[in-house]
Amino acid sequence: MLLVLSDEYKEHLAFLPKVDPAVVAEFGRIAVEFLKRGINAKIYDGAARKLNFPIETVQHGVEGLMFLLTESSKLMISEVDFEDSVLVLGFSKELNQILLQLYLENRNEIRNIQTQLAPSLPSYHNLEWRLDVQLASRSLRQQVVPVVTMRLLLDTAGGEQSARLLQTDPSTLLHLVSTLEAALASMKTNHARRILRNIK
Repeated sequence: MLLVLSDEYKEHLAFLPKVDPAVVAEFGRIAVEFLKRGINAKIYDGAARKLNFPIETVQHGVEGLMFLLTESSKLMISEVDFEDSVLVLGFSKELNQILLQLYLENRNEIRNIQTQLAPSLPSYHNLEWRLDVQLASRSLRQQVVPVVTMRLLLDTAGGEQSARLLQTDPSTLLHLVSTLEAALASMKTNHARRILRNIK
């Protein structure tokens, strides 16, 4: 699978051939460090002064490298695919090898950072439900108004449980069930399986 870079990121990365290969390797180290600890504007300022480039140019170069490394790591693209993806940028062989080395050395660490940054969503624990039917009221002697009340119990990341109360009429509930069944059926298609294979 090839990584497709937008014109904006191609423009950001166009700065890299103008600097020494050792500087590119240092930018890669800075990019990984920023992914771990967050962006530090002072580092941009110091690097810009050393290289005699505007701060925005240095910032865009590091951000372009961050994007290249994170997207490649997220998709877990192979060495050959990474080289082919970078080849479009028109860099020298030496620079392509430096970028490949950066990717290979840091992809597992970047994937770990990405999993830590992913939001922890609550998971299903249990569902309790009750069906209430109103048969009459003061104004209407003969009526049938069914209501389904559900208590959804969820497990949160900290091991705690939370509850959500939901109330709906049976027709809306049937529509919801049919939509969820259609979503589950679509997961069995070849297209969905191909996407899941690439995500893993």
